[in-house]
Amino acid sequence: MADRPAFTGPDLCALEAHEVVGLLKRGEVSPSELLDASLKRCAEVEPEVNAMPILCEERARLALGSVPKNSLLSGLPIAIKDLMAVGGVKTTYGTKGLADNIPATSEPLVEVLEGNGAVVVGKTNVPELGAGGNTFNQVFGSTANPWDISRNAGGSSGGAAASLATGEVWLSHGSDYGGSLRTPAAYCGVVSLRPSPGRAGGGGVLTGWNTEGVQGPMARSITDCALFMDAMVGFEQGSPISIVKPDETFLRAAGNPPEKLRIAYSPDMGGHGLVSAEVSKVLGDALGIVEKNGATIEEISLQTATLNATFRTLRGLAFLTQYKRMPDAIRAHLKPTIIENVAYGKALTVDQIVDAQINKNILLSNINGILSTFDVIACPVVGLAAGPLSEEYPTEVDGQPLGDYLDWLRFSNLSTVTGLPAISLPIGFMPDGMPMGIQLIGPNRGEAKLLSVARAIEQMLALKNTPIDPVTP
Repeated sequence: MADRPAFTGPDLCALEAHEVVGLLKRGEVSPSELLDASLKRCAEVEPEVNAMPILCEERARLALGSVPKNSLLSGLPIAIKDLMAVGGVKTTYGTKGLADNIPATSEPLVEVLEGNGAVVVGKTNVPELGAGGNTFNQVFGSTANPWDISRNAGGSSGGAAASLATGEVWLSHGSDYGGSLRTPAAYCGVVSLRPSPGRAGGGGVLTGWNTEGVQGPMARSITDCALFMDAMVGFEQGSPISIVKPDETFLRAAGNPPEKLRIAYSPDMGGHGLVSAEVSKVLGDALGIVEKNGATIEEISLQTATLNATFRTLRGLAFLTQYKRMPDAIRAHLKPTIIENVAYGKALTVDQIVDAQINKNILLSNINGILSTFDVIACPVVGLAAGPLSEEYPTEVDGQPLGDYLDWLRFSNLSTVTGLPAISLPIGFMPDGMPMGIQLIGPNRGEAKLLSVARAIEQMLALKNTPIDPVTP
């Protein structure tokens, strides 16, 4: 690959989050200085990438005076995805029907983060209602990939990933149903963690609590991702699936990578998804380096024949449920792919729904069996490189046709259906210099182990994680 693109933003923005928090705790930098640096960087890059179209400077400056002393983040500016309500800040969900929506109160996860010393500087761009793997909507337009602004940043946390890659913020919140944390991270060269359901808040105000949609952290390194995960956790009385905060911090777990790794590698998730030869080579080369560093890599064949139908059934139900509660003012502007998903949900039979409930348990049992022998399962995050900004979704992979707009995101399905945590970790670059990530799936509620393994791989690959200036092709 050619040299990494330059970074000309404020020096503070080039540091990792845990480094900046250290400066804050030692009094070597103030929260106001960090907020100034973040806003300066936003002004520099937003016209090109459109990652964070909603800024809340006045609210952020007011919040500086109430940052809890000796808190986990100590006044670090962060971004919140525009699918989560922040009190007093425009929250559009990327849809015209909510273009002027300003909620009075924040969702519980935002309150947890602010209680841990986070300062919300802005809201990141999303596809409409978070549906789709390319971040664009009728309210704010498209978010570009910083590595090539003619390409897309993935979705639905595309704005979050781009905000990190450009150094606008040090940590950026995201959410995930069908790869919405993982795909943008892979495309923008950052880290994301899809945690266990209930680990970090619920599915959001539009979807309520469920086990498929989760909130999670995005960062530029595993260490920072672990720090952000620590800032997100906390028991939520109103959620029946909320998990009590663990005794050991995720940051500590990430700081103790295992000496010996056992990785099960599934190159195409048992034939579940299509993978380009270029993506397969990037993953294979990276795992080759990991193996030379002492890890055991064993190729496995996953039993995933029922996975596609199971995921689509659960997703169809979720879209139909959301639509049933949706005001007409929102329904009037929905893009065609959302309407298609709602129609799919309406057409489901009782037998399909029952089969999905049965098969998700069988899938989980099979994966649990594999993870009783291996630390993690490694597989693609996505099967092809980031496409053009103007392309809503790809239609083929290496000449092999894809059925619809969900097919190219199939590698996200397994973690969503089984509820197992998954990480998207940068592992190399495509021949044209675009980043690519690998997906690691860990054991039930095994975020600590997953972060530990990912940190070990990150060290072996020794990839830089500094932000970049947007690249014009």
